[in-house]
This record gives sequence, C-alpha cells and structure tokens, in this order.
Amino acid sequence: MSEPLFNVSCVSLGGRGILISGPPGSGKTSLALALIDHGAELVGDDGVSLHDEDGLVIASPPPETAGKIEVRNVGIVDLPATSAPLALVLDLTENAPRYPLEEKSRDILGIPIPLLEFRPGDAIQALRAQYALDKHGLRVPSLSDGGAKKAP
Repeated sequence: MSEPLFNVSCVSLGGRGILISGPPGSGKTSLALALIDHGAELVGDDGVSLHDEDGLVIASPPPETAGKIEVRNVGIVDLPATSAPLALVLDLTENAPRYPLEEKSRDILGIPIPLLEFRPGDAIQALRAQYALDKHGLRVPSLSDGGAKKAP
C-alpha cells in the first residue's frame, strides 16, 4: 500500500525520517532547512510519497518535486533527495507543551509513528529536533544497514 501525503516536509537524519507537519506558514520548510544544515538529507518539501515496507513506513520524494525545496524569499532550490523509514512526526504548533507528559503517535499506513507537538520558529529548533529523534524516535534501520535506499 502506498499513498502521497501533502503539506508536510520530511528529512532523513542518520537514516531515520522525520516528518514535519503543521499549518501553512508554521515553519515546516524552515525546520527542514535547519536540519539539512545540521547534516540531514531532504526527503520531500510540501509532500512525500509513503509506502509500507516490511512493517516500516518508507518516505520517498514525490516524483514531481524530487530534490526541490522552496526557500522563502529565495525561490526553488535543488538539493539531493533520499528515502528513509519514518521514525518521528514533529507537529508544529504554538501550543506545544514545554515537556511531553504523554506518549503520542500518528497512525500512518496503519503503523504508529511517535509524534511530538513541537514549537516552531526559534533558533535552536534543529538541535531540539535531533534530541527529539534520539529520545522519542523509532529505532529503524539506517542507510548503512541496507534499510532505506537513495532516491533515483
């Protein structure tokens, strides 16, 4: 089973996918760019293709926009793109709690993926996202383990 997901950004950090969701203008692409600056790779901007592979949700770049990211006030920029198993969903919201008191998840293709409500927009956001992935993200195979494969 596969499906597209729109109005999200996604990056791969250490071979694990971080899906970034939130309302328009909340900073999804800005967080993706900050994570790319910290060593992540682009999966998709404003959309991803998803499929189930052996119980993992694999996020891949949509064919129409693979390797494209819209940088506000700059335009469309070309970057290398990859695929990765989803390990975490960061849902950008101004109402994110200071400390997550309960474990949440979002079912994607019938598979629960850990979800954190995440405050958008501050300068340390990418570092916080890396810590979130380490603390709350699924332990999924990395690229070096033969898990996810590079997009064409």
